[in-house]
This record gives sequence, C-alpha cells and structure tokens, in this order.
Amino acid sequence: MCTECGCGLPPIDHSPEQEHEHIDEHGNRYTHKHEHDHAHGHSHVTGQATDLIAIHKSIMGANDLKAERNRGFFQGIGLLATNVLSSPGSGKTTLIKRLIEELAEKEKCGVIVGDLETDNDARRLRETGAPVVQVSTGTLCHLDAEMVSRALSELPVRDLDILFIENVGNLVCPATFDLGESSRLAILSVTEGEDKPLKYPPLFRFADSIVISKTDLAEACEFDRALAIRNIRAINPEAALFEVSAKTGEGISSLCNHLQSNLNRLWRRPPPGL
Repeated sequence: MCTECGCGLPPIDHSPEQEHEHIDEHGNRYTHKHEHDHAHGHSHVTGQATDLIAIHKSIMGANDLKAERNRGFFQGIGLLATNVLSSPGSGKTTLIKRLIEELAEKEKCGVIVGDLETDNDARRLRETGAPVVQVSTGTLCHLDAEMVSRALSELPVRDLDILFIENVGNLVCPATFDLGESSRLAILSVTEGEDKPLKYPPLFRFADSIVISKTDLAEACEFDRALAIRNIRAINPEAALFEVSAKTGEGISSLCNHLQSNLNRLWRRPPPGL
C-alpha cells in the first residue's frame, strides 16, 4: 500500500451517526452512537460546542514545492528531464537503453531508475556507459520529487543533456506525482491491449509524448493499431505519438529527433543542420 498518495487506505465514514467504543472505570467495554455535526464539534469534556476551522491544503503540497525547485534547476542548467511512465513489462528499460545508444554521438544522457527492489534495470542501463542512479522505493509505488532531488546529487547533471527518469512500473500513482520534469513520456505496449488509455486515463492524459512499444509483436498479439490510436486520441488528442520497436529499431530515430527538438527548444538553439 502506498502510504503517501493514499491508495489502499480504507474509506472514511462520513455518515452523521457513528458508533463509538468506550471503556469504563471497571474495564468494561460498551458502545454507543453519536450524531456528528460536521459544521461544529462537540467537547466530551466540557459539553460545550466548539468551532472547527477547515484548513484546505493539498496533501501534494510538499511534493509540488520540491517539484518546482527541481524544474527550476533543470531549466537553469538546460537539462531535458523526461519522466518515463508505463505499466510493468512495457519495455521502459529496453527503450531507454536503445535511445541512449542512438543518441550517444549527439547528446549525453543519464538515468534515474525507480523500482521497489533490485538494481537489475540500473545494471542493464549502465552497459551503455551512461551514468545511472538506482532509487529503491521499498513499498512506495511511485517516485516523488524528493527522491529525484536526492538522486541528482549522485549524477554529473551539469554535464548531461537529457535525463531519463524511469518511474516505477505502475499505471496509477506515478501519474499524479510531479517530479519537476520537462516532459512526460507514456508507454503502451502492444502486449497490453488497446484499451489501456481508456482504463487509466490520467497516465496518458498528462503525457506530452506517447509511445506504442514492441510493434514487432503486434501481429502475434493481434493488436488493433487503429483502435489503440483512436483510444489514445480520445484521451489525449495533442500528444506526440510514436510507434517503436526497441528490438528492430523501428521508430527510434523519430523519437530521438523529437527528444532533440525538445532539448533545442529548452536551450533555444537551432535544429541540427541550420
């Protein structure tokens, strides 16, 4: 259970009449019901009515503040930070590895990897020669802005052009946590089916780039490409859309060009060749 975002917590009973258990001076347990007025409280000690003051504060406030600091830092050093989100097994690590290899002669890349346990993905990514930091989240099902901030101290960020943040494989919680990233890239693999964007809309709605991955398996999975794209566009009509296979290389160059274009805009530098 994620104790930060609240997933898995039991619902709060907001009914006006609730049952309470008490223990008397002889150790006997008994229950009785109270009717609660949500506009005013009641003191069991004095019997006097007390006013309750509602303080509206986002539970994400601390994370959002740290995310803004991260974003300012990234912008200040001209680093393109890309938050990569998807379900487990969609091919995040393989895709990032292929992108780093493709970009190696043009841009310097680094990676922050988030997983509950093990550094398997981090070790695979280090084979590219790129600097990689593993963040083990334990029971947390997402990365947050503070974790990213701490990981930055272990990377030569001022020497990097692109930072990939490989989030924990999860289609729900990571979508709600701002890390301060420059862009969000959501992945849908052909092995997951065409309706994932409809089932988990926030992940795809808040992405500025969406990748359909493992296209080399589309025929074997009887993947309906047209339906998948229609579902994606129903949730997010504006995101840049790419169809790629990290295994065959299909679509990788187009995705790399897109990342470089984002980096060029960040740096306000002209596109290659101009």
